[in-house]
Amino acid sequence: MEIEELIEPERVIAGLSVADKAELLSDLAELSSRYTGVAPDWILKALTKRESFGSTGIGRGVAIPHTSVKGLKRPVGFLVRLERPIDFESVDGEPVDLVFLLLTPPTPASENVAVLAAVSRRLRDAPVLRGLRTGKSFQEIYYRLVGHS
Repeated sequence: MEIEELIEPERVIAGLSVADKAELLSDLAELSSRYTGVAPDWILKALTKRESFGSTGIGRGVAIPHTSVKGLKRPVGFLVRLERPIDFESVDGEPVDLVFLLLTPPTPASENVAVLAAVSRRLRDAPVLRGLRTGKSFQEIYYRLVGHS
C-alpha cells in the first residue's frame, strides 16, 4: 500500500499545540472521529491501550500511534506537525514533533503490519523528515509526505 492511499491533504495538520502525550492522543481521537465516524472515546481508548504496551515513538522526533478500530473499512492516516515538541517516551528519548496517526480495520495482523511498515519507511527518510518540518502549508507538507513536488 502506498502512503497516499492512507492520507489526503486535509488530514494534515500543521502547528497543533498540545501540552503532552495524553492531550495529543485525545486531540487525535477527536480529529480522526470526524473523518471516520467512529466515536472519539473508542479511538482514544484503543490508542491508550496500544501505548500501554510501549511507546509508538520511533525516534528522530517521530511517533506513529496506531491501532485497529472496529467500524473502519480501510486504513486511514493523519499527519500532525506539532507547534512544539513533546515527550512521547520515544525509543531514543527525544521529544516528538511529527506524528502520523494510523487507524486500521480489525483485519489480519499481517495486513496491518504491512501498512505500518510502509508509513515507518517513509518517516525514516531524512529528506522527507526535513520537508515535513519545513513545509509552509498543509498542502506542501502532504506533497512532501507522499513524494510529489
